[in-house]
Amino acid sequence: MTDSEIEITADLVHDLLREQHPDLAGLAVREVAGGWGNQMWRLGDELAVRMQRMDPTPELQLKERRWLPVLAPRLPLPVPTPVRFGEPSARFPKHWTVMTWVHGEPLDHTSISRGDHAADTLAGFLRALHAEAPEEAPISEDRGAHPKKCTDGFDHFFQAVALDGIADEVRAVWDDAVAAPEWEGPPVWVHGDLHPANVVVSDGTLSGVIDFGSMFAGDPAWDLAAAWVLLPAGAASRFFDVYEHADEATIRRARGLAAMKCLFLMLMGQNGDRGLPGGKPTWGPAGRSALDRVLRDGSM
Repeated sequence: MTDSEIEITADLVHDLLREQHPDLAGLAVREVAGGWGNQMWRLGDELAVRMQRMDPTPELQLKERRWLPVLAPRLPLPVPTPVRFGEPSARFPKHWTVMTWVHGEPLDHTSISRGDHAADTLAGFLRALHAEAPEEAPISEDRGAHPKKCTDGFDHFFQAVALDGIADEVRAVWDDAVAAPEWEGPPVWVHGDLHPANVVVSDGTLSGVIDFGSMFAGDPAWDLAAAWVLLPAGAASRFFDVYEHADEATIRRARGLAAMKCLFLMLMGQNGDRGLPGGKPTWGPAGRSALDRVLRDGSM
């Protein structure tokens, strides 16, 4: 059995806790559905164990360990914060991290009913996050670039999903993003992977943001795409009014990146419907609804 094929069970999690953090070993362990690169387990009521699974390197977990304690205190929404480190061992030759649990229901399993409140909340969160990043902040090899450098990825998703008569509109949104001027400001902190499975909802509005493994310093447009990907119809305009700092070029790039993210969600949903590894059936409807918002709510 290779490292990537190691079966992660509640007994394994308990064993690792007993070996490395015995004071936590008495807490109940419950599997959390979802996850691909990492698998999550609830630990008691307030903690979780993030287990490296399919990720080939521990880079994403180590990045969260290094930077989330720096970012979390200034963010207005709960985010998972590392509290204990699990190191590779004979029992499990990969990294694992005990983190705070962010309460709420993932957006791909529920919906936002308080759109104005969610728009204000997301805008406030991203205003706080998008501070100038230090020189030693991580950069991304596959995210953070201008849309014109992401055409291969867009074309792959564009050709892989059925667009039912809206293909020309989607292509026009992307072409406009490619034509938009580049980000001219300093690199800012970017979450980098804001989609419905990476935010949680309580009482009809956003209540937390999770999975910072993709965080990097770069163009905030990669996060501002969430105005369409996460928020309900009609909320994007309010979001950008509250966020305040996005110029026309940034909004154009963000809208194109939102279209690409929607296509990715649709492809993941399609793969889930087909039973393919890593597929997420709930992501398809979320992506299709978000793509409708990209096309319908494009003007700010």
